[in-house]
Amino acid sequence: MFGSTVAVPLILAGPLGIANNNVAKGQIISTIFFASGISTLLQTLIGNRLPIVQGAAFSFLTPAIAIMNSVLKLYVLQVQGAIMVASCTQVFLGLTGLVGLLMSRIGPLTIAPTITLVGLVDFFRLTLLPNARLRAHLSGVKTKKTVVILAVLIAWMFCGFLTAAGAFPASSQQYGYFARTDVRSGVLADAAWFRFPYPGQWGVPVVTASGVLGMISGVLASIIESIGDYYACARLNYPNPTKHFRRGVFTEGIGCILAGALGTGNGTTSYSENIGAIGITKVGSRRVVQTGAVIMLILAVIGKFGALFTTIPDPVAGGMFCVMFGMIAAVGMSSLQFVDLNSSRNLLVMGFSIFMGVALPE
Repeated sequence: MFGSTVAVPLILAGPLGIANNNVAKGQIISTIFFASGISTLLQTLIGNRLPIVQGAAFSFLTPAIAIMNSVLKLYVLQVQGAIMVASCTQVFLGLTGLVGLLMSRIGPLTIAPTITLVGLVDFFRLTLLPNARLRAHLSGVKTKKTVVILAVLIAWMFCGFLTAAGAFPASSQQYGYFARTDVRSGVLADAAWFRFPYPGQWGVPVVTASGVLGMISGVLASIIESIGDYYACARLNYPNPTKHFRRGVFTEGIGCILAGALGTGNGTTSYSENIGAIGITKVGSRRVVQTGAVIMLILAVIGKFGALFTTIPDPVAGGMFCVMFGMIAAVGMSSLQFVDLNSSRNLLVMGFSIFMGVALPE
């Protein structure tokens, strides 16, 4: 889950206006880890009680960026307010049991454009090459995320060697400069050793009707994705756990409200990659996941931990985004296998949804 959780604040840095403020980026990364740790503990202790890790939600990115592009200031505060209020919808659906009715009305034709739009971000960089080669050599490894992380580490190390060898230019005006590993190394000295994330750390959240309505789309997409994860996780370990799914959605809503209050610029959702890890390792103990959550909380208060990830060279981060968003878009489109694509109605719904989803934020 490291790749996804680190990727979200790096993506949000530009719209938030902190692309050049590496200390602030490190603080956002630490805050997301803190929110993920708390949400994971809540879910495993009082939620659906499945061994599911909670982390940054990609479905919140599109409405969050749309909000940031539509306002002139207070970017993160407006996103905070939108997430906190919109997540009350998730709490309500889980608390009342209406989530069951909602799922009966939402089919693949709704899911496909929603998830696909999350992935339609155009990135491409260096990590593609090592990632492709690692896939060829590690064909026995079933978790795609592990391969992505290895690719990032190899590319990061490769950039370090080339930086030490003087292969990259020393001027920021020249192409290739931002592949250097020492461009942002000063942030490790500037970042505090310890910093405790707290609600309202960036200011008082601002609530707007347009922001809340836009964010509800991200909340609904997150609910759909999470329920799918609940079923996948339950099939691995737990007989007849469906009675707890409603409580899982409710608890996830509480986690999103907490993430909004802390100012992550994002919500939290269930991570399918960790469910894949259960399938590989056969370790389905909630205690293991809870230990991981505690580790997240400890790392989150170490300021230099979050700062470290801001030093990832731009080409490496770009490659990571390319692979991740490509996979998300592909997963969204895979839902179309259950849709009759000979129907003109279905084609219109799919095409219109994707086109307007891309055009309207612009």
